[in-house]
Amino acid sequence: QVQLVESGGGLVQAGGSLRLSCAASAGTFRNYAMGWFRQAPGKEREFVAAITSSTSTYAEDSMKGRFTISRDRAKNTVYLQMNNLKPEDTAVYYCAAGPVPLRLTYGVRFWGQGTQVTVSS
Repeated sequence: QVQLVESGGGLVQAGGSLRLSCAASAGTFRNYAMGWFRQAPGKEREFVAAITSSTSTYAEDSMKGRFTISRDRAKNTVYLQMNNLKPEDTAVYYCAAGPVPLRLTYGVRFWGQGTQVTVSS
């Protein structure tokens, strides 16, 4: 079974940076695109960024240039580097796996448990 475990969330001031990690079970990268979604209180879960098995990446327009997704095959881990964080980035961030394109929640087959990111103003 595919298992996804997020880590790296925390509290940061506006303008700061965080790197989230998602440890995946073996074989996940070969079978699925992987990515990140986030959900703020009272809002829908929304797409952040994704990476395919061929290492193609794409991100939500509003986050391009600030957030970067990458992976380490040897460690079965995908990362989300978040720079120039803003208070509106505050949310629970979820690792996800599923078929391309991984941009809508209904297309996700596997979810991690989430990690909290809080950005203070």
